[in-house]
Amino acid sequence: MDIIFRDFQRAHLDRSGPSLATTITPIAPPEDSNRLRQLFGTSSAFTIQQEIRSGLLAHINTELRFSKPEGNAWVDVYVAYWKAVGEIIALEENLKTGWIGVYEAWKEVTNALIRGYSNAGFESWTTPCLYVTGRFLRVFAIKADEQLRERNGGAFSAGMQDDIAGEFGKNEKLEDAARIINRIFTLCISDRAPIGESRKWGLYYTTNLLFKTYFKLNSIGLSKNILRALQASRSDMPPIESFPMSHIVTFKYYVGVILFLEEDYVKAEENLTDAWNLCHRDAQKNRELILTYLIPCRLLTTHTLPTTSLLALYPRLQKLFGPLGQCIRRGDLAGFDEALSAGEDEFVKRRIYLTLERGRDIALRNLLRKVFLAGGFEEPKDGAPPLRRTRVPVAEFGAAIRLGSQAQDHQLDNDEVECLLANMIYKVCASMLPGEQTWFA
Repeated sequence: MDIIFRDFQRAHLDRSGPSLATTITPIAPPEDSNRLRQLFGTSSAFTIQQEIRSGLLAHINTELRFSKPEGNAWVDVYVAYWKAVGEIIALEENLKTGWIGVYEAWKEVTNALIRGYSNAGFESWTTPCLYVTGRFLRVFAIKADEQLRERNGGAFSAGMQDDIAGEFGKNEKLEDAARIINRIFTLCISDRAPIGESRKWGLYYTTNLLFKTYFKLNSIGLSKNILRALQASRSDMPPIESFPMSHIVTFKYYVGVILFLEEDYVKAEENLTDAWNLCHRDAQKNRELILTYLIPCRLLTTHTLPTTSLLALYPRLQKLFGPLGQCIRRGDLAGFDEALSAGEDEFVKRRIYLTLERGRDIALRNLLRKVFLAGGFEEPKDGAPPLRRTRVPVAEFGAAIRLGSQAQDHQLDNDEVECLLANMIYKVCASMLPGEQTWFA
């Protein structure tokens, strides 16, 4: 435990939140992979309270002084941390309760830390400790739920009972973790200290953590409550540009996705574009996630498709969106349907299937445009330059649609074709070919 005490005192002397957070991480550093075992093995459950109190407070540097409530709160945090480390080591040795025990022990660490801020006056520079406990609380909750599902996998008989009750409580621990992380969010947003000493600097990190948790729980609607709370407190918060870039990019990404799912594509594109522009160029995974929603957004808002050079940088996106883009440019309706069907599982998983399905209208528009271009020019009159034919028989459009759909056996009547043409005119889709625009070049 001596190294923990030493790092704790050094972090307080330097007022370094990230350094202090390393003293309560559940993962050993690469340069000292045996730290957790050493930390747990040097004490026992009977003596740990006194050892931590002595190490943190009794022999503390003379430059540091804690009030009694603050000192006791830090002791509670590190006692809970020691117990959580014991559960992690037991998990590695296949003992006790596994991930469930780890989650419950880490939950105590988080609650002890929250009490420290609520009742003991922990300073705002220590906020990174909340980041660490909140992040791993979510990770351990997911692992615990997986273990619970494995244990209860055979608890229900086949048939109707399984359909009704089989999903009950499947994310029990993650739902519990969401409530605790929400308390951290409240702790940050309700701080009334001056901005320079406020916990509000942890708002966007905590908000992003809640977004991740709600998305995992498929409770995206709860994210709107968080956004409303942020909007109501915006006048008391630092401007978003003042926060760390990683917090801003993640926040913009999740807000963009939430707006995307609400079909507010213009605002979604604005937020996703901001996230794309601010995201570090080497963060390939994050940039790929942003593009997953930005590509469908731009397809609908501006009828533009990504360049082949852009997709070449992301093989997964190339596989998903490449065939769709080619079919849209060619006006290949049958090919578009096949490409959409081939990627259906991934599109549904990412919640972009219905949005991409609307791309069929753009493919149809391009097909109809080719009919117009193939019509050629009218005979020039009185030496005037030739003009493109402005009257196209409905039968020609019908033949093109039948060829593009590969529906040779289905004869479209004029009423159906006229209905399709009327829809294209209504949607104002006949002005520009998407293949002629590029972006992110």
